[in-house]
Amino acid sequence: MKKRENAYLTVYLTLSLTVLLTLCLLLIEGVRRNGAVLEATCAADVGMQSIMAEYHRELMKQYNLFAIDVSYGTSSCVKRNTESHLYQYLEKNLRFGERDFFALYPNGAELTGVSILTDGNGQVFRQRAVEAIRDDMGLEALEQLREWMRIVEINALEETKPRQEKELLDKEIEEYEFIEEDGTVKKLENPTGQLNEMRGKGILKLVLPEGTPLSEKAVSADALIGSRMKQGKVNHGNMENDSSDETIAERFLFQEYLIRYMGCYTNEKSEGALGYQLEYLIMGEDYDVDNLRGVAGRLCALREAANAVYLFSDMEKRGEAEVLAATICSALLVPELTPVLQASILLGWAYAESLYDVEMLLSGKKISLLKDKNSWHLGLSAALDGDFSGSGEEEEGLTYEDYLRIFMMLTDTDTLTMRAMDMVEADIRNTPGNKYFRMDGCYDKIQAKINIASRYDYAFELIREKTYE
Repeated sequence: MKKRENAYLTVYLTLSLTVLLTLCLLLIEGVRRNGAVLEATCAADVGMQSIMAEYHRELMKQYNLFAIDVSYGTSSCVKRNTESHLYQYLEKNLRFGERDFFALYPNGAELTGVSILTDGNGQVFRQRAVEAIRDDMGLEALEQLREWMRIVEINALEETKPRQEKELLDKEIEEYEFIEEDGTVKKLENPTGQLNEMRGKGILKLVLPEGTPLSEKAVSADALIGSRMKQGKVNHGNMENDSSDETIAERFLFQEYLIRYMGCYTNEKSEGALGYQLEYLIMGEDYDVDNLRGVAGRLCALREAANAVYLFSDMEKRGEAEVLAATICSALLVPELTPVLQASILLGWAYAESLYDVEMLLSGKKISLLKDKNSWHLGLSAALDGDFSGSGEEEEGLTYEDYLRIFMMLTDTDTLTMRAMDMVEADIRNTPGNKYFRMDGCYDKIQAKINIASRYDYAFELIREKTYE
């Protein structure tokens, strides 16, 4: 009877232990699975963070931009390089030796979405540039720039072509012939002839002291991102970016970013691929000297137009020109030419003053956008003699960089952006180990599909997205 009772107890314990053991095994399995999920999630997040930590150091150092260079210093600019790096990080983060309770291992890493700095014709680049400077830059200067642009627009300083107007007047004067009493055919001698001859010397020779050292740097624009974009030979991302219209404040901040991180004639960037980079943004020539020549010529034309506006509004100076024109025409008995000669003299005077203005600006001085009696420099006699040298500085006025701000604002946004990316690409390539650097290989945002498996037959698919924004 006792043996039967012991048998009942043994069966009871066996059944109880079976239930408890099953429960324990289920709990252990649940812990293993949930722990595996947590470890896989952590490994994926750490792997993505590690990829983002591989931002290009030189790009950040020179331009305060964060982006992954998927070429990693090689000539291969493809996303599988980054996928390979991500896979390696996953392997390292999941490696725990033979006694790994979860036994996880990576089973694939694919970038399903990327955003590149060149996307949207460089819209992403502009957005990141604005973000890089927004907190350091107030918008007070924007109102000043808008006022300058208003003056340029109202007075049509970019559209007015005083040089062409003067050429037409000079042609009319030159074609006018008169016959003296002895039958000799004569022509009126234009007192601005010396100024006309000066135009052919080249703007830089006129506004820079002889022997001024100029940058000899050059780039091959055909090898840079702008040219590749025109040819459709660039990588494109597939992630959505902010496509809202750019505000005037954002355009202003983008320009201020360029002025802060790029050089110009009065503030040359010695380590840059070009020294006069802002001039390149405006002119787009391969050689520094050509860009400076182009900007100086455009600056001279704008100043010439602004000076002409003032001269034709100043009764005193108009009177001086009229007296000289009338004296010359009366002596030759052709008083009907007085208004034509007067206008030619005034335009020549404006040109001489503009040469003085450009010389001052390139030497770091200030020149008002529209002049008055106090800021006008040249007298009529000195102007006609071609003597536009001078000294002194206006307390108020625009600097050379301020005029570059105006020209940049007048430049098409896409053109300005492409040339800016040209400069960034050229500058980075100019540093050791970066000769294959490409702006269309700079990932700003990534999305990855990560597959992680386990020797215990678990399988996880995780979607992760990271950005520098």
